[in-house]
Amino acid sequence: MKPINQTIAHLKPSGIRKYFDLANSMEGVISLGVGEPDFDTPWHISAKAVESFEDGHTHYTANRGLIALRKQIAGYYHSRYGIDYDPQSEILVTVGGSEAVDLCCRTLISPGDEVIVLDPNYVAYEPAILMAGGVPVRIELTQDNDFKLLPEDLERAINDHTKAIILNFPSNPTGGVMTREDYERVVPILKESGIYVISDEIYSELLFEGEFCSPANFEQIRDQVLVINGFSKAFAMTGWRLGYLLSNADLSQQLTKVHQFVIMSAPTSAQYAAIEALEHGIADTESMRREYESRRNLICARLNRMGLTTNVPKGTFYVFTNITSSGLTSDEFCVRLLEEHKVAIVPGTAFGDSGEGFVRISYATSMENIKEACSRIEAFLESLHLPSESVDSHHGSHS
Repeated sequence: MKPINQTIAHLKPSGIRKYFDLANSMEGVISLGVGEPDFDTPWHISAKAVESFEDGHTHYTANRGLIALRKQIAGYYHSRYGIDYDPQSEILVTVGGSEAVDLCCRTLISPGDEVIVLDPNYVAYEPAILMAGGVPVRIELTQDNDFKLLPEDLERAINDHTKAIILNFPSNPTGGVMTREDYERVVPILKESGIYVISDEIYSELLFEGEFCSPANFEQIRDQVLVINGFSKAFAMTGWRLGYLLSNADLSQQLTKVHQFVIMSAPTSAQYAAIEALEHGIADTESMRREYESRRNLICARLNRMGLTTNVPKGTFYVFTNITSSGLTSDEFCVRLLEEHKVAIVPGTAFGDSGEGFVRISYATSMENIKEACSRIEAFLESLHLPSESVDSHHGSHS
């Protein structure tokens, strides 16, 4: 047989899956690895999908998605974030945020183009760039700077080959955010360079303080920005596979071409459910966010007390915890914690090289699970027989 595409052959499988597969083969594991709300989709949202079946809405929609849904998305971005997109020509409904990432990469990248990613970053970005023939270029984010993008680092990373940058704030895996003031420092650099800005805003509703700000809030770069968002995280709709992509009309036309040949249209019943989510689901999101915030406060306090330095995340449902005081690598820490104390978390290296020395812990699980997992992590640290001063010297939190 002839060889397959070598880009695919050389792609590493997701660093997250390994721990899920291990955890699934063991009894009594508490999993703090999964990036998915533990809440079920609110029933009033699901009921609209059931109703759509009863009404015979089982056919394709327009390639871009139901116009009623696109109008809801436009209204939502206008009222929540003060950003305007035309539902006819600037909004495309996709199969989850994941398809939107792929569409951006395939539409924008020519072979050899460089695309800047933040390190650590979500596991799907670099593979999407590579599959489109692009070259990922990493900017390291640091715990000391609360995992923000700094203007001097951005300026250094841009050259004549740079086509785009992928941003994700609030961030998976770090929980870091960019405020309006943070963006004001990088927007002039983005404007001058003319590069595309792919802004993955899937966690925009899961922000615990301040107001969400998008690069698309800045009129001077609006035409360079492609906004990705969806329903998975904010409305607990991961299995519905529904997202959307906002961009200027010319870009949107090109993105829709790729979408129509590969997908045709996003699932119809999910689109009817999404209309209901945007019309009547914001209160559900707010109650979930309050619960995540309580869990965040508990887990950060416990981890910092153990000597695992943890910045208090401003958004998402993850903490990115520094485990260097344990003397173990990220991978060793996760494997041993799982095998010896049955807690599944993800090594920081699954999200890029600068994740070494960190682990990602999801608090999208019950308070009981979080308390029990923290007790097991504490027992694990004690079993390592660390000299007490090594733990004490890492005491305290960066917020």
